[in-house]
Amino acid sequence: MNKNQSLPWDHPRFRSWIAVARACQLMQQSLGRSLSELDIKTPHLDILINLYRFEGISQQELARKLLVGRSNMSMLLPQMEKRGLIKRRGDAKDKRVLRLFLTQEGRDITEKAMIIQTDLIERVLSPEPIEQCMAMADSMERIIRVLQRDLVEED
Repeated sequence: MNKNQSLPWDHPRFRSWIAVARACQLMQQSLGRSLSELDIKTPHLDILINLYRFEGISQQELARKLLVGRSNMSMLLPQMEKRGLIKRRGDAKDKRVLRLFLTQEGRDITEKAMIIQTDLIERVLSPEPIEQCMAMADSMERIIRVLQRDLVEED
């Protein structure tokens, strides 16, 4: 390595980057353990919550919201449908489009899972002043915008 190049851990923002990545990973692990009582994993919860909020969303829109490829969706959705959590229906105007809906069982599990998720968030973040939480959210949203712009420019 060139003498003038700095190592990642020498960069003043490296600590922030690592802290965010580790916090995210540990939150996912903790949430995953807590969701096991409902026999779902965090990717299932992401899908369920989006269907709860945006009933009738298309598979393509869901994949875009979750930042995952269609192959991920094509693996998870049939499992969830077989389990009776979701149902897929053809779009009335465009038969190529599948719309996604929660079943009553899916809605019940989603509501229980949202309580688990909210309790975890509250437990972890409640020591922080709300202003600091909002500032952190603003920072993360700026990072998201930059990275999404980069992805669009690459395509």
